[in-house]
Order: sequence, then C-alpha cells, then structure tokens
Amino acid sequence: MEHIISLFFRSIFVDNMIFAFFLGMCSFLAVSKNVKTSLGLGVAVTFVLIITVPVDYLLQVYVLGPDCLADGVDLSYLSFILFIAVIAGITQLVEMVVERFSPSLYSSLGIFLPLIAVNCAIMGASLFMQQRINLDPSNSQYIGSVADAVVYAAGSGIGWTLAIVSMGAIREKMQYCDVPRSLQGLGITFITVGLMAMAMMCFSGFKI
Repeated sequence: MEHIISLFFRSIFVDNMIFAFFLGMCSFLAVSKNVKTSLGLGVAVTFVLIITVPVDYLLQVYVLGPDCLADGVDLSYLSFILFIAVIAGITQLVEMVVERFSPSLYSSLGIFLPLIAVNCAIMGASLFMQQRINLDPSNSQYIGSVADAVVYAAGSGIGWTLAIVSMGAIREKMQYCDVPRSLQGLGITFITVGLMAMAMMCFSGFKI
C-alpha cells in the first residue's frame, strides 16, 4: 500500500508530465486559454491514460517481452506500433462519448480532441511504464502489476490536468493584465510555464 501511495503522488508532483518532462506541450499551450476547456481536455487525457497504460502493461508483460510467446522470441520492437494502436482506439472512443454527451466541449476542444492520440504525454507514460517494469521492486518508481500501472496512469493524468487547469486559470487572469505588447500571447505563456516548472522543482527534493 505504501508503494501505491508513493507511486501515485510521485507521478503527480515529482514526475509531472508537463513540468518535469515537458510532454504534451502542444495541446497544453493551445487549449489552456480558459479553465473549462482545460479541465475538459485534462479529464479526457486522464481517462485515456487510465485505460491505455494498463493495457500496454499487459501487452508488454504477456506479449512483447522476451520469451513471452515462445523461448528466444522478443517482440519489444513492436511496442511503438501496438502502443499507438491502443492509444488511437481509446481516443476514438473518448471522442465519440464527448461528442455525444457534451457537444459544447467537443466544439471547444476542436482538433485537439482527436489529437490526444498523438499526445506525447500519453505515449510517454506508456514508454516510462515499459522502462519501470525492469526496475528494482524496492524502487518507488517500480511498476510490477496492473494495479501499479493504473495508479501510475491516474497520477500522471491528474498531474497533467492540474498543470493545464492551473495554466488556464492564470491565462484567464492575464487577459485583464497590462502585459507588454512584445510578450502578449505565447511569449508571456512560455515565461509563466517556465516559472511554474521551477516552482514544481521543489517537490523533487522530497523522498516520496
């Protein structure tokens, strides 16, 4: 239980996909103009992560790993293709659900909803999971079961959502601020993201 809690909070604060690895920055910068849209995309990304990472874990452990299907057979080189296929399938499901139950959110997210399929934060989570399977079980980053994969995916998704919602709230407030003309738009946004990333670095000193 202690390992699960440690893995969850570490994936939110210490190994944050945005502020630690800068993954998923394209949709992060494009969609984080207000809190509502940011929250909608964050929830969608979190849902896709929670489904895809455990599925990819099972693929890695029972299909792609060395000697899984037969002695001497290692299909790890197929991981990119299969991981992308899983992500694309789940993203299509999310897109249909959002379009059906929240047309306004679907319209607000626009092209960035189907682009979740190529969101590098989701692919990055699957690839990090693949690496962490081989870590020592005593390591707080170790992923050794489906439960670990679900917890890691949930933490990564919540961390990404926390980042984009925070950025959306800040950008809403900045609309009423006297930002220098040369920094308006992405200029002040990049500076803000950098400052937020530096602030999140304080968590890296904690032994979680």
